[in-house]
Amino acid sequence: MIIYSHTLTPRLQYIVDFLSQYYQLTIRLICDEEKYLIDKDPHRINYSYHRLSPEEIWIHSHVLLFESTIRPVKIECFDHHHYKAFFKAEGDIGFDLFAGMFYLITRYEEYLPHQKDMYGRFAHQNSLAFKEGFLHLPLVNIWLEDFRHLLKQKFPGLQLSKSNFQFLASYDIDIAWSFKNKGFKRNGGAIAKAFFSGKWKLMRHRMKVIRGKQSDPYDAYEWMDKLHQQYNIAPIYFFLVAEQMGKFDKNIDTKNISFQRLVKDVASIYKIGLHPSWASGDHPQLIKKEKAWLEKMTEQMVTSSRQHYIRFELPASYRLLLSAGITNEYSMGYGSINGFRASITTPFYWYDLKEEAKTALHIHPFCFMDANAYYEEKKSPAEALNELVAYYKIVKDVGGTMITIWHNSFLGSDAAFEGWREAYSEFLRRIL
Repeated sequence: MIIYSHTLTPRLQYIVDFLSQYYQLTIRLICDEEKYLIDKDPHRINYSYHRLSPEEIWIHSHVLLFESTIRPVKIECFDHHHYKAFFKAEGDIGFDLFAGMFYLITRYEEYLPHQKDMYGRFAHQNSLAFKEGFLHLPLVNIWLEDFRHLLKQKFPGLQLSKSNFQFLASYDIDIAWSFKNKGFKRNGGAIAKAFFSGKWKLMRHRMKVIRGKQSDPYDAYEWMDKLHQQYNIAPIYFFLVAEQMGKFDKNIDTKNISFQRLVKDVASIYKIGLHPSWASGDHPQLIKKEKAWLEKMTEQMVTSSRQHYIRFELPASYRLLLSAGITNEYSMGYGSINGFRASITTPFYWYDLKEEAKTALHIHPFCFMDANAYYEEKKSPAEALNELVAYYKIVKDVGGTMITIWHNSFLGSDAAFEGWREAYSEFLRRIL
């Protein structure tokens, strides 16, 4: 396939590279109009302001991909083929597909001045997807599948590949155990607090777990292993390995032998990644230290990560991860609501808007996290199951990759999360 544009820019090349990957298609990008018109390739797209040939697909270009600045962009959404679109224009599609994709995938709006939430993150209420009601949809994939039909209609001989649906189970191990291996000081303080507040049942429960007479409420690892074997799942675990405890970093001490054994055991079976601590957001040098600890403990390279509390800021956080040797990043989603933050359910390479360059950081977007459903959306296990199934149907329809986030705390025996492990198990039964 050949794509003509009057101007070649890094932004346009980025989108062309993505299209090549998405459709598994070799695409040439040229800016010479005469060469375009005499080229023998019958599969041609004209990305400019004027139609050049009746045999082409013409996409009337918006100015966005020809700029090299970051500025507020006027967005007016409209209904198009029963879904939302913007950058309305003449042409064979009705809007600038390429510019729309770029705006959403690069998270352009997150580089602009915006309101932050209580954790200092980009508030999802700021997003176009939330305001326009398409946060629950991988809109970019839907656009591209619609474009696939146009390509086949216009160019019957064009061979286009479509990826098959994939599911990736992922887990954040923020607090490996609820009571066990917390140390004398932390357990002693918790027991005293329960005693003086009259929470006798909780106090007795904690003491029984510490003495080994009951299983820890967050110890779901054996149950998870059986589930993976039953459904032939190859998950990825992200471990929080903060060196110091804090308000948001409450993991087990990295010096604890049992915790070290857990990390080693999991890494011997499954893929693992780093869960950079909250503290690393304030002290960036901690990421390399935490990554080094995880690599030493597992005796393997760690190249994947997901931010604790989904705390990241563009472009600083992603640049920091790249400098630490991270090449696969799994934080593209919200820590306050479920849905498609980048409006896509296909992995893609991060484009650094301030550097105007495609990077080597591979972004793996997620659409569901148990904590969002429970704490933010106030859903019951049954309601969360329905939400999961709805996302599954949407992602499967576009041949995308569905990534979910679960915590061991939700999958254990803690009464606060009763019914959640059953919801997860039932979800896997339905889709696998």
